[in-house]
Amino acid sequence: MITAFVLVHADADRIPETAQAIADLDGVAEVYSCAGDVDLVAVVRVREHEQLADAIAGGLSKVAGVQSTTTHIAFRSYSSRDDASAFSVGLD
Repeated sequence: MITAFVLVHADADRIPETAQAIADLDGVAEVYSCAGDVDLVAVVRVREHEQLADAIAGGLSKVAGVQSTTTHIAFRSYSSRDDASAFSVGLD
């Protein structure tokens, strides 16, 4: 699975509608509104690199309210696991 983080500058008066329209696109797993240099961060997950072009350049960038985007492709993912919660499953 290929994961990309797309930083989105959007029209300030259309952020909720723009975020929902992006979230509805194929390949988009999540969209976050945020404070800072960008208005939205979209998480795109696809199986092949060619699908990134379809999802981002062919879809996300064309959504009404999107002014500009910057895409960052992930190489690896790191996380900490909560092993204690895994052993507590079904003990309720």
